[in-house]
Amino acid sequence: MLFTCDAGGHAARYRGGDPLMKTVIIGAGFGGLAAAALLARDGNDVTVLEKNEQAGGRASVHRDKGFTFDMGPSWYLMPDVFERFFAEFGRTPADFFELRRLDPSYRIFFGDGRVVDIPAETEKSIALFDTFEERGGEKLRRYLDSAKALYTITMNDLLYREYRSVLDFVSGRLLFEGPKLLHTFEHLDHFVGRYFTSDEAKKIVQYSIGFLGGAPSNTPALYHIMSHIDLTLGVFYPEGGIRAVVDAVRGLAEEHGAVFRFNEPATRIVVVNDRAVAVETSEGRYPADVVIVNADYAHTELDLLDGASRTYDAEYWSKRILAPSAMVLYIGLDRKVEGLCHHTLLLDRDWEKGFETLFDPEKVAWPENPSYYVNVPSKTDTTAAPPGGETLFILVPLAPGLPDTPERRQALRDRILSHLEDTIGEPIRDAIVTERCFALEDFAKRYNAYRGTALGLSHTLFQTALWRPAHRSKKVENLYYSGQYTHPGIGVPMTLISSQIVARVVGEEQEAPR
Repeated sequence: MLFTCDAGGHAARYRGGDPLMKTVIIGAGFGGLAAAALLARDGNDVTVLEKNEQAGGRASVHRDKGFTFDMGPSWYLMPDVFERFFAEFGRTPADFFELRRLDPSYRIFFGDGRVVDIPAETEKSIALFDTFEERGGEKLRRYLDSAKALYTITMNDLLYREYRSVLDFVSGRLLFEGPKLLHTFEHLDHFVGRYFTSDEAKKIVQYSIGFLGGAPSNTPALYHIMSHIDLTLGVFYPEGGIRAVVDAVRGLAEEHGAVFRFNEPATRIVVVNDRAVAVETSEGRYPADVVIVNADYAHTELDLLDGASRTYDAEYWSKRILAPSAMVLYIGLDRKVEGLCHHTLLLDRDWEKGFETLFDPEKVAWPENPSYYVNVPSKTDTTAAPPGGETLFILVPLAPGLPDTPERRQALRDRILSHLEDTIGEPIRDAIVTERCFALEDFAKRYNAYRGTALGLSHTLFQTALWRPAHRSKKVENLYYSGQYTHPGIGVPMTLISSQIVARVVGEEQEAPR
């Protein structure tokens, strides 16, 4: 391989005398990292432009006083997706990090005071459901059988496909088996009600909808697939945290020649004759044969492209149903906390009201008594906290677009910590040695997140598959998008799949100029 310089002073690469396709990727979240690794492997000249100081996007890392916090994703689900991604490079996750299955998978505090640990073994979960209601275990077994069947058809026929028309959605096996499995026009809360009557059972099989940024009342029943992912496939933890997965995917990209430029936000995608010819940043201009965007989709369309080059205008984004934002507390303690698991959910008795404050336009507000989530990675990971200390990640969902003030943050923070201390019967505040609060304005500032959403678009019926924003621009022929806004959607496994789709499509449609 030999190098030369183009007129802009940037290195151009050649392999076997032929120019490599210059691929510029905006954003080093999981979608950008995965796309960089795949396209560099395929022989492209890949440059990744990242606004922030580190890779990972929402999977950034915060460190202070010996404590290490994964700032975003904290659940390692769908291990088969990670296996399939690393297999693209002839590798396995075990080549990069040790994976441990959590048992219990997580703990739930219900609003009535009942505490339940969800076991890793499915048969034990089935037995647990017998304590909730008559024949609860039998009902769960049937529910999980349905979720497993749907998972199989989803993995084989839905997730790894690109959608250009409704014909792509109903073709092949889906045409015959899909209608009876997808429950397309039924919402999850109604579907769950056909199986279970107890509050505990319903909440356990519905809480995971939070991973998709939705509510049981607006999420299609097809997403009961999450219960198979959770209760059957299991909940895992990579030693070193999700940051270890970030490092692994970035390492693959760099191993194949991808170049990363940090602290260099993209300021403009230059389009000439309906082709993206360069990406401009605060530091310079990067010529491109292909541009792939992993940055916030709405920000890219509205701020980096001129009006004629946008697929989706401001009105489109204003009408989307956004997934929630959040207030996250990163807290380091100088002692251990006994009442919490690695993953702990605290569910309010009236959680329907909580969903109203997130999704009902007439009722959105900073919550009074929210359900929330606590992650304590130091229960599993020796690198997360100093000896004898504990690392807490406390996440409270918030509606996107709410006014965000220090006073509102402080009031909610105090209520949550009081509730947590009362619930587990242990003091927390007197042991705090480091604390950071991250909320709506921080999501908007650090990630250019539209209206401060933490996750992107919710998975409603008409924001699923074909109806999510497209992988390819409809106005710029060599501009592509990956990440949580696109199909298949929210979550680390989904963004890995999104980039596998994009890399395949780019390979089929684009080639380096001769």
